[in-house]
Amino acid sequence: MAFHGKKYKNALEKIDRDSYYTPEEAVKLVKETSTTKFDSTVEVHLRMGLDPRQADQQLRDVVVLPHGLGKTVRVAVFANGEGAANARAAGAEVIIDDDESFKAVQNGNLDFDVAISTPELMGQVGRLGRVLGPRGLMPNPKAGTVVPNEDIAKAVQEAKAGRVEYRLDKTANVHVQIGKVSFTDEQLLGNLSVLMEAVLKSRPSGAKGHYIRKVTLASTMGPGVHVDAHAAQTMNSAE
Repeated sequence: MAFHGKKYKNALEKIDRDSYYTPEEAVKLVKETSTTKFDSTVEVHLRMGLDPRQADQQLRDVVVLPHGLGKTVRVAVFANGEGAANARAAGAEVIIDDDESFKAVQNGNLDFDVAISTPELMGQVGRLGRVLGPRGLMPNPKAGTVVPNEDIAKAVQEAKAGRVEYRLDKTANVHVQIGKVSFTDEQLLGNLSVLMEAVLKSRPSGAKGHYIRKVTLASTMGPGVHVDAHAAQTMNSAE
């Protein structure tokens, strides 16, 4: 059984665990019940009505959050020639384009948050799977991180601006960061609205019944706040 300190218990008292709040109420409560001294991350947890074992019920895509994530994103790019030049011009911190830089990654030098690659280098990048995979850094076309040379700059800029990947895990849940506790209510609601719209548009062909069953907001180490799922899914129509 997990042990929770006094701050967590005090925060929990402010939340009715049996209630489902509007997105506006939930955002206020998440900020109010944040228990850390640092600027906590705000996350959305979606309980999906999907079966992860079924090929036609998979969910994986990316979305660019309008207000970013409130953190500096370091980008590494696997590219040669024109692609490497485009990556540098767009502000990529790490360029991996020769044996020495590949070896550095293989040895665990992973001082970056997002990795992007051109299709031409994916054969070499694939051999780094044991290093990149466990950290969630393996470039993938579905995540928008395998792109041709001419699209490298856009991919780097989007990664830095707040592009996040969302995907169904083995327990039929989706977990996505949408910002920081220091964000304004409007910024968090704006990011939540865009995320929900993207998830709804990505509904798999094999989805049946209730697509999004449960929506919960929480800050780092803070208690979860249940959100009215219908209200969360209709945020854009209410704007």
